[in-house]
Amino acid sequence: MISITDRAAAKVKEIAEAEDLTSQGLRLRVVGGGCAGFTYDLYFEDQTTDMDEEFESKGVKLFVDPLSFQYLEDTEIDYVEGVHGSGFKFNNPNVTGSCGCGSSVKF
Repeated sequence: MISITDRAAAKVKEIAEAEDLTSQGLRLRVVGGGCAGFTYDLYFEDQTTDMDEEFESKGVKLFVDPLSFQYLEDTEIDYVEGVHGSGFKFNNPNVTGSCGCGSSVKF
């Protein structure tokens, strides 16, 4: 199961309303890249495949492809704001390491 915090759900809904994307879900992916090996990717999407895992958390539809799901299982997505910027944060128990800046991870 993948979940999203109240704060992250509110931000997703805010963005969806501002961009007229309220009928779409949030696609979550793990892609190769970054100095630690993998990076997270998320974007709005209305197309799913038969192989996608589909969840709903806090009123937000989440779509995950099978390859990414193996890395994202039990992940909680939060939205954080701080002095260094703001953005979505993946609290992922499957991560075994990350780069110094935290923008990429390894499993």
